[in-house]
Amino acid sequence: MSSTLSASTLLAVPLAPLVGSLLAGVFGTKFGGNWIGRRLAHTSTILGVAIAFILSALTFKEVAFNDARFNETIYEWMVVGGLKMEIGFMVDGLTAMMMCVVTFVSLMVHIYTIGYMEEDEGYNRFFSYISLFTFSMLMLVMSNNLLQLFFGWEAVGLVSYLLIGFWYNKPTAIFANMKAFLVNRVGDFGFILGIGLIVAYTGTLNYTEIFAKADSLAGLTLPGSHWLLITVICICLFIGAMGKSAQFPLHVWLPDSMEGPTPISALIHAATMVTAGIFMVSRMSPLFELSDTALNFIMIIGAITALFMGFMGIIQNDIKRVVAYSTLSQLGYMTVALGASAYSVAVFHLMTHAFFKALLFLGAGSVIMGVHHNQDIRWMGGLRKYMPITWITSLLGSLALIGTPLFSGFYSKDSIIEAVHFSHLPAAGFAYFAVMAGVFITAFYSFRMYFLVFHGKERFDQNPDAHHHHHHHHDDHHHGDDKPHESPWVVTVPLVLLAIPSVIIGYITVMPMLFGNFLGDAIHVNATLHPSMTELEHFIHGPLELALHALVSPAFWLAVSGVVVSWYMYLINPAVPAAFKRALQPLYTILENKYYLDWFNENVLAKGARGLGIGFWKGGDQGIIEGGVVNASWKLVGLVSKVARLFQTGYLYHYALVMIAGLVMFLTYFVWLAK
Repeated sequence: MSSTLSASTLLAVPLAPLVGSLLAGVFGTKFGGNWIGRRLAHTSTILGVAIAFILSALTFKEVAFNDARFNETIYEWMVVGGLKMEIGFMVDGLTAMMMCVVTFVSLMVHIYTIGYMEEDEGYNRFFSYISLFTFSMLMLVMSNNLLQLFFGWEAVGLVSYLLIGFWYNKPTAIFANMKAFLVNRVGDFGFILGIGLIVAYTGTLNYTEIFAKADSLAGLTLPGSHWLLITVICICLFIGAMGKSAQFPLHVWLPDSMEGPTPISALIHAATMVTAGIFMVSRMSPLFELSDTALNFIMIIGAITALFMGFMGIIQNDIKRVVAYSTLSQLGYMTVALGASAYSVAVFHLMTHAFFKALLFLGAGSVIMGVHHNQDIRWMGGLRKYMPITWITSLLGSLALIGTPLFSGFYSKDSIIEAVHFSHLPAAGFAYFAVMAGVFITAFYSFRMYFLVFHGKERFDQNPDAHHHHHHHHDDHHHGDDKPHESPWVVTVPLVLLAIPSVIIGYITVMPMLFGNFLGDAIHVNATLHPSMTELEHFIHGPLELALHALVSPAFWLAVSGVVVSWYMYLINPAVPAAFKRALQPLYTILENKYYLDWFNENVLAKGARGLGIGFWKGGDQGIIEGGVVNASWKLVGLVSKVARLFQTGYLYHYALVMIAGLVMFLTYFVWLAK
């Protein structure tokens, strides 16, 4: 292991975007007296991210081809008792790959923003935020300890909050950013409990030291319960991932986050921040491998998300929300792979998905620009002759997403399906069904969107809302009757540059990422207990052979049928979807109401938890205790009402904690049954 990575170079990677961000954010806004104009603001931030990208690419080259590694403390912040709190970097295959994905997608989004946010008065502020995001995300993935990981984790959450509410005069945007913030607090509550338990039992925050002590944790139980300590730690950490990576039932923030400008939908809510949870579980694989219960839990949650969020994509009419539900569904796929102990497959899908999903979002943004900031796919159609580059890149992105053989998404999605197929966990049966059904659903809604936007009759002149623009566009020359037009080069160049990896990167990297030693020292799998990867190695012999084998696999034909059905329903015979809608009205209503989860959170959890305390007090303390029943029963009721009252704080995350506790009980029961 020859280490040729220098600390100063690594330090420059997160610091370059930070400097750019501060320049644009302090001197380019009212806050610092508007010293620098738009050109200087976007130049400094793009330069910062470009430097980060180039250095990341060089680091990647060293890590992948010269086997370079780095794991050192950069700066010791403080020592409390024996606990060191420090800033340090750990660079191995997993980190290097994440660094390249983050900086590359971020660079593309920065360039794209010049065109997309051109008319917006918050231009410099926007650049400042996205560069700050890039800094935070790099700190998160490069960290070698839990403290810095948590810092990056909260920082990306903060920037996400700032960006979803970017148009702060828009009530829907403010509601959405609050919702994202609160739901993420819930996840982070679990995450910090997990970190706290690790520190309590190992006395260290450093990854390598924690993993060295992992086996001694495996025998312990949580005091006062029958739960294995390692299971509790892993489930707590994973609850953090459920918040960040938007897994059911903490997924509710992500569709609402579409209120922010499109570039952040691509950068944050598709390519990088939402994958932090997936990254963190992979990084912590030595711990997760010790708990089958946690792995079952992960697999079930992922399967629910992959399947049910796909259904939601079918009924959306807002172009960005279709892509948002598709993101949720794909994050579900990654989570299922984690549950199957196929961490490298999850990370592989994370990487391929980052490219094609960023491409799809930016393509959607380009379409929105072309039709003058209308987002409703019912009022598009026939755009391919007006927007040829947007059309062809979006088609390539869609083909990658549905898993067309030879495209990047095919290799990662197919590997996930096979890995679940080889898994021996009790949850694998349901998960396999979910990921298979998901293939058809993904193909169906992706091409529903594609056909409605780029093919068929032109419907943009029939839009009833065409003349009411968003409040932030003050331009007189745009009217609903204009023809759409291709976006400027700052928009189309990033589309082309993202389309290239969307097509080829899977073919190139599938073998080294899954079976090479590239991720070998970053990810630990107990092959005797969890044989998925070993089985997968016998199954996959190379990218070309895998693509040929696909022609006889059910997944491929499910995808084809999804496309064909969607083509028939939306281009040939539009009466069919209308008939379906009439026939399946109750189902539609459930989907329209997003499974009533928002209703449930607002009415049952928020109001109900307050009512619960009063109910226990009136019915419990007064009725039962004063009625003088046997002592044991009043002790029980007194205890229950005391505990129930602890949760009556009116804080959303307490309700959600109750929700998760219920989920954990349900899963305990489930796993107990499986035995």
